[in-house]
Amino acid sequence: MFTFDLGNSVGDVVWSPYSATVFGAVTDDGTVHIFDLSQEKYEPLCQQSVVQKKKTKVNHLAFNQHYPIIAVGDDRGNCVTLKLSPNLRKCLKDKSYSKENEIAKMEKLLELVREPSSK
Repeated sequence: MFTFDLGNSVGDVVWSPYSATVFGAVTDDGTVHIFDLSQEKYEPLCQQSVVQKKKTKVNHLAFNQHYPIIAVGDDRGNCVTLKLSPNLRKCLKDKSYSKENEIAKMEKLLELVREPSSK
């Protein structure tokens, strides 16, 4: 389907619990990458460095189930929490959110990359 070159070894990749098209990844250079495939299919919407020391590697990412917050862990035992920017949390405020809408959104995205059926 899609391939993303993040330029470094990837420590973790996690789908958002509230949007079928949002996911995040963390890389060994200490960067968090947040994607929303319904808005931009090839580039992250947000990239943020979260480590203070050069040799620290980020190795875990988790989305909060109810609030627009992510938690990021590193190999030195540190945990950083980040609030998602407004364009990445509109799903949480959207009253029309439903599982069916999220499935439809992902199906629409998948149609763009599926092989045409042979007749």
